[in-house]
Amino acid sequence: MGLIKAAKGDIGGNLADQWLDVFEADHMTDQTLMTKGKVLRQDSRSSNTKGTPGVISNGSIIHVYPNQFMMLVENGRIIDYTAEPGTFQVQNSAQPSLFNGQFQDSLKETWQRFKFGGTTPQKQEAIFINLQEIKNIKFGTKNPIQYFDDFYNAELFLRCFGNYSMQIVDPILFYAQVVDKSADRQDVMEINEQYQAEFLNALAASLNQMSADGHRISHVTSKSMELAKYMSDVLDEDWKANRGFQIMSVGIASITYDDESKELIAMRSKGAMLSDPMVREGYVQGNISEGLKAAGSNEAGAGQTFMGMGLGMQAGGSFAGQASANNTQQYMYQQEQKRQQAEAQSAGGGAS
Repeated sequence: MGLIKAAKGDIGGNLADQWLDVFEADHMTDQTLMTKGKVLRQDSRSSNTKGTPGVISNGSIIHVYPNQFMMLVENGRIIDYTAEPGTFQVQNSAQPSLFNGQFQDSLKETWQRFKFGGTTPQKQEAIFINLQEIKNIKFGTKNPIQYFDDFYNAELFLRCFGNYSMQIVDPILFYAQVVDKSADRQDVMEINEQYQAEFLNALAASLNQMSADGHRISHVTSKSMELAKYMSDVLDEDWKANRGFQIMSVGIASITYDDESKELIAMRSKGAMLSDPMVREGYVQGNISEGLKAAGSNEAGAGQTFMGMGLGMQAGGSFAGQASANNTQQYMYQQEQKRQQAEAQSAGGGAS
């Protein structure tokens, strides 16, 4: 049995009634991975109203649409396939024609490895594999993932949620190793449940590699393509080479931290703010202002409180004054450095 590409003009009008059966993929959606062919029409106008189930009669027509890979399977053995969209006629006397389409020679090795035999007697089927990118596959980590962030100089623990997309890149290998041969169709959620643990392990390994490469954790949500590349590298052997599909993109929708990680991030952020001399000066003056407000509301008497503050300020005034002077001096130094850098850049640009 083989496939013959039918001429476009032979399929229209009254000639369509002369074909024994016309097969198409049975309800292939954007979440379908595999579905079996279904007879498009079998009524009083068809010349094969008493066709035997599980048999594709000689002369039948199979419609293959873009982003579909169709295989003829007989008794569990792949006998022909096409990766080209078009209309094909089944000829039992023809040799396998193997229309490679976009795959060119990439399926030859897989074809030689997986011309496998099955156990179902006298059964013929048209199997359709979805070649388009399957998107919006949701995931979430149940257990925290460890991530060392150089910016925070701390080991953080986080959970992340999002979605990823996958694509079948070797449909024969995918059919041989992944597809449930007894099922009439298979959707992505079945695959997602089966390989969720492997995906999450790869996600943890990829995040650890991003950490080692110096990516800040707060930037991970904007690096979906980079994360997908890390994931593909980790899963290449298990998913692409052994199962025929690969990760295309990974999107992190949200990241949450455990309580200890939140405290570390807050501490580091506060320290970063106080490294700015003007922010630090505002912090010092704010504390003095808060002290004066507290003194005014003291029930024991504002006079006594201000007297105590005066004594305290005499003792600590030199410290506050010195801190304020240091803040102002550091700020002026930073501004001078920026001015000099700007002049140097301007002079360099003019010289060129």
